[in-house]
Order: sequence, then structure tokens, then C-alpha cells
Amino acid sequence: MTIETYSPEETFEAAKKLAEKIKPGQVITLDGDLGVGKTVFTKGFARGLEIEEPVTSPTFTIVQEYTDGKLPLYHFDAYRVSDPDEMFEIGFEDYLYGGGVCIIEWASLIEELLPKDIIRISIKKDNEKGFNYRKIEINGIEKETAL
Repeated sequence: MTIETYSPEETFEAAKKLAEKIKPGQVITLDGDLGVGKTVFTKGFARGLEIEEPVTSPTFTIVQEYTDGKLPLYHFDAYRVSDPDEMFEIGFEDYLYGGGVCIIEWASLIEELLPKDIIRISIKKDNEKGFNYRKIEINGIEKETAL
């Protein structure tokens, strides 16, 4: 499935709609260049889970936990992970199988640690279509979960 957005607000809303239909235990990978809107997407997703607390990028902490919504959200950023074993040190498997939802930015850096059944989301810019244009490609999602 492909979604095109033309503002950060539209990206936020697309993620919110996806979260409203997500199932516990789902793992979502979120890939795209720096500044493409991965954190905006995650903020919208968190709002769709009825999480009210501010969502920030976990670049330096690797994981941020949000547990005040209808499902726990575990937001990972693997950008600074130099060895995939670092993920085990923070209890990565417990998060994966903990009944919440995991969103993992820069997941390609820890690909070998990911379960098989995941939702892969790629966000790309195309400045020819506008500065705020984003092409969001979603793979691995069930039709009844689609936006």
C-alpha cells in the first residue's frame, strides 16, 4: 500500500489511522533518510494508540517506552547501534514479545534480530512534488488493517 502526504499533519494523521487498527504484538519497521518524518509518523501513531505524553526520538537512548495508551508503544532507534548484540542488553526480546507495539527506526541495522511477520514502512521525499511531500510505502499489512 502506498500513501502520499503533502504536510507533516497529513503524515501524522495517516499514522494515527494505522495505529487505530493495529494489533498487540505487532512489530513495525520505519525506514527513511534523516529528516524524512519518521518521528512525525511515530507521534501520529502514538496518538492513534491514545498516548498523550510527548513522543521524542530515542536516538541516544535506543528505546522510549510509552505505556499510558490502549497498548504500550516501544519506540526504538537503531541508528547508533554499532553491534546488534547491544539490543539484547536493553531487553529487546522482552519488548518484541511483551504484548505492546514496537516501532523500530533504522531497522535495517538490526535486520537479523527481527521476527518474520512485521510491517515494513518506508518514507521517502520527492522535492519535485513539494518540500513536504512524502511517499509512505507500507508492506506486510493485512487488508483489514489497511488505511
